[in-house]
Amino acid sequence: MKLKLDANGNVVLQDGKPVYVLDDGREVAHDAAATVAKISSLNGEAMSHRQAKEAAEAALKPFKDAGIEDAAAAAAALQTMANINSGDLTTAAKVQEIKDAATRSANEAVAAATRAAEEKQRALTEQNAKLTGDLNNHIIGGSFASSKFIAEKLAIPADMAQTFFGSRFKVDGGKLVPLDQQGNPIFSSTNHGNHADFDEAIQVMVGQYANKDMILKGSGASGGGAQGGGAGAGGSKTIPRAQFDSMSQGDRAAAFRAGATVVD
Repeated sequence: MKLKLDANGNVVLQDGKPVYVLDDGREVAHDAAATVAKISSLNGEAMSHRQAKEAAEAALKPFKDAGIEDAAAAAAALQTMANINSGDLTTAAKVQEIKDAATRSANEAVAAATRAAEEKQRALTEQNAKLTGDLNNHIIGGSFASSKFIAEKLAIPADMAQTFFGSRFKVDGGKLVPLDQQGNPIFSSTNHGNHADFDEAIQVMVGQYANKDMILKGSGASGGGAQGGGAGAGGSKTIPRAQFDSMSQGDRAAAFRAGATVVD
């Protein structure tokens, strides 16, 4: 899933929502607010199932400690015992047989209920994780697509910048957190005590990138991107936008490593 961009590299919006292109080619508008609400709802449902499971286990604990895990089965067994004349219970083995039958029934009922609750919670956890992942991708991808620094300073489009630097951002509590090369948060040099915002962080990352001259505008070729050896068709270091869009990701990366610049 990736953001849909127009010919100028800007995010395409539908009813104020960014449009994403799915892996199968379908286009959908992503409603971040609805996704957040759905995640909250799923969290509440998962908690409700967990609390119900814990309450059931607590109610059965006294019987389980006594070797009987089903109160209804135990009550039925006691009633059976009360209705049977003591003279009819000829052996202790018969008493044990009744107790064992009640215990087996209780254990089977508890095991089935536990499996059902665990399966429901697993499904909810997976659905929650997927929605959270989609929301995080939306936050990170949207930051790259709307970055002023990327649009004005880099010679590569936002989606390629995300390929290079996207792994250096994570989402924590719905907020974007930039990371340095060691995985530590990058803090702002001006807004002390807070994480750097996206443009400040991406500027730091580009500044530390060993091949930054190849992705910064005006620095990849002598004379502001005129002729030279290397990338693009015919050995030119300038690549028309239409040709660039038709290239594979590998060819694009190779072109930029060779110092190419994309022109509209």
